[in-house]
Amino acid sequence: MFFEPGFLGTKAPFYMDLVTLYFALLPFLLATSIYQAIKGNITLHYRSQIVILAMTIVMVLIFELGVRISGGFVEYVKMSGLSYDFLLLFLLVHVFIALMAVGGWIYLMISSYQTFKRVGHLGETNHKRIGRWIFAALTLTSVMGCSIYLFLFVF
Repeated sequence: MFFEPGFLGTKAPFYMDLVTLYFALLPFLLATSIYQAIKGNITLHYRSQIVILAMTIVMVLIFELGVRISGGFVEYVKMSGLSYDFLLLFLLVHVFIALMAVGGWIYLMISSYQTFKRVGHLGETNHKRIGRWIFAALTLTSVMGCSIYLFLFVF
């Protein structure tokens, strides 16, 4: 099923369509969670962040397993009309930003939880400022990931 043709009408397999659709929706999921914090519903914000992070990790695992089983990046590049060098550089930048964003996201969640448990609020912490940067980095990562999908399976 995962390696059958996908549902987006491109040359991509099902698992790639699934993962791409999730990452296209990720900024909106994050924005909805952030809105809960703005409204003062901190519990829902925190719980939704945990669920979104867990779903993101599951999607990355599905993606990584699928790519490895199906022959890797080199096999998918053969379907594209773009140059290997461009695609590889774009992918490397994408992976770097993604690793930094997810690492920062995990750090923010753990440090915020510890602060909240210790003092009962986040007060004057850098939570908002760091959160904005992480949201921007995750959004950029999503846009870049969707772009790679377009580069490999559409153009």
